[in-house]
Order: sequence, then structure tokens, then C-alpha cells
Amino acid sequence: MSTPRGRLGQWGEGHARRYLEGKGYTVEATNYRSRWGEVDIVARHGEELVFIEVRTRRGAAFGTPEESVTAAKSRRLIATAQDYLQTHGLEQSQWRVDLVSIRLDTAGKLLGVNHLENAVGE
Repeated sequence: MSTPRGRLGQWGEGHARRYLEGKGYTVEATNYRSRWGEVDIVARHGEELVFIEVRTRRGAAFGTPEESVTAAKSRRLIATAQDYLQTHGLEQSQWRVDLVSIRLDTAGKLLGVNHLENAVGE
């Protein structure tokens, strides 16, 4: 993605990946797409498969990263996760959907990373 927004999203996903790997997660896939939508990161943490949505925001003019996950986006994340499970023969696996939010100031300085487990439920 060559737009500023696309570059910000790619940077955020890379930062989130490194952050999660530092917490012991093993990344299995990135940018998994299905007819339902996209999941930014698919990772394993212990016995659990974790589908991770990454939201990166510069400044607070448009709200927090957490506030940007709508009910419709939540439904698409769950449907995409279920598609991944079926496609990979993992229907019996324990799984969850997490959110990693990354906040930057308007100059691009990292203010914080927040990892919300089970951020989206069925």
C-alpha cells in the first residue's frame, strides 16, 4: 500500500508482530483473507489459536484504536476466523480474537501498545 494510511497500517502490523513474538506468540499467517474479510495476524499462543486485529492511530482526532472496531467489523473477524479454522481443518481448536492497538502522537512517536485478549466474542 503506497498511501500514508496504508504505510501506517503496515508499520503497525509489523510492530504488533514483533510485540507478540516477544510475548511468546508464534505467528502462523499474516493478512489472511477470506470472502468475509481479513485478519491481520494469525498466531499460536500455547494451545490456543489467536486471530489478531491490529489498529494503529496517529493522534486522537478520530478516536482510539479500540473504538474503531465496529460491530460489523467484529462479525467479519469472527467469520474470517471460522473460515480459517475450516480451511485448515482446525474446527476443534481453542481460539479467540484479540486486538492490538498502537497509539502514536501526531509526529509518529510511539505512545503505547495495548493488547486486549478476547476483544471480540462470538
